[in-house]
Amino acid sequence: MNKIKPSYLLLLPLLFACQTTQAPLPTEVSSGKQLYLDSSFIASEPYVIETEEDIFSLDDAMLEVVNTKLKNDKHIKARSQILLDHIFNKENIALSYDGNANVTARQAFHSGSANCLSLTIMAYALAVEAGMNVSFQQINVPEYWVRNGQYNQLTGHINLLVEENVDVTRQVIWGLGALQIDFDPSAAKKSFSKKVIDKNTVLAMFYNNKGANAMVNNNYPLAYQYFKQATLQDNSFSATWGNLGILYRLNGYKTEAEKVYRHAISLDNNNLNALSNLALLLYSQERNFEAVEIEQYIKKIRNKNPYYHAVLADEAFYNGNFKVAEQHYKDAIELDKNEHEFYFGLAKIYYMQNKLMSAKKSMRMAILLNKSDDIDEQYIAKLNVLKRAKVTY
Repeated sequence: MNKIKPSYLLLLPLLFACQTTQAPLPTEVSSGKQLYLDSSFIASEPYVIETEEDIFSLDDAMLEVVNTKLKNDKHIKARSQILLDHIFNKENIALSYDGNANVTARQAFHSGSANCLSLTIMAYALAVEAGMNVSFQQINVPEYWVRNGQYNQLTGHINLLVEENVDVTRQVIWGLGALQIDFDPSAAKKSFSKKVIDKNTVLAMFYNNKGANAMVNNNYPLAYQYFKQATLQDNSFSATWGNLGILYRLNGYKTEAEKVYRHAISLDNNNLNALSNLALLLYSQERNFEAVEIEQYIKKIRNKNPYYHAVLADEAFYNGNFKVAEQHYKDAIELDKNEHEFYFGLAKIYYMQNKLMSAKKSMRMAILLNKSDDIDEQYIAKLNVLKRAKVTY
């Protein structure tokens, strides 16, 4: 089973700069209703945006799974395991992870691939139909980026909390009779804080993902429709307001973009993505003093995050600056020595510099730390290529 990466997406353009301790929080925020630009994003043909029913509903094949496998009087742990086994068993759905597959529950069930958010939505829909007491949880993981073309995409993570129904008569001796269904076991094992979120927030995450993908593909009217729908589902979801600001800036609406960034930050003072993009906008307007203050604040926080150093390494690698990339990966490893992806990234950098022995050592560490069989196969294949190469350091 592939290791599942986190769920919803935010966007950060490549050319961001965090130079250096305290930034005054932006003021002059606007109410959400004043921030829409409907007349500026008109499509040649109307788009059909998925409804809540489209996203969560089950079809006959899914109902059959619920009725034959999940509706029983077993303990929640057993029922949850049955659900997971059915999702990933090769004789059943055999789902695989696809970070770009932001799909509905039915599409995930039948297509065989989904991202983490869609997997969680599908599992939730099946569990609810089976009468399980299940809730969404947002996991407060550190900022984590992945590259998608010319963008770095910032990701988050959610999972499911399953509890015994209140009408269950059996006595639970230990604990509260609750467990988590998480499609990223490594995230579940770390002691990140978490909070229960409602379905409206999850719908906002879904629409936000769809909008992010549309924006990456330069379909700006569609991106606008999805981002607006996300804010209508949960007007306090700061991430989407930040993405809407990016969309406005890309289309030349700089004044409106600034208002939206400030609104996003007023909703969540820790939305470093919106702060970073606000700084970019201020630089473009030669408001350097304001921008530098914000960047100093951001850097102070991000320097403690190993994934921030990893994205800087990816950035340097993308631009061919291998020495710089090497140092950034080493900085990431210094902060977190147990993340296999950092060692894999370092191996790539060593390989590009023809330091093959060092690349082998890093690949072995990546294999040692990784817990996913599928990723192991990829790493081992790359290590075998290195073994056949001429050894250099």
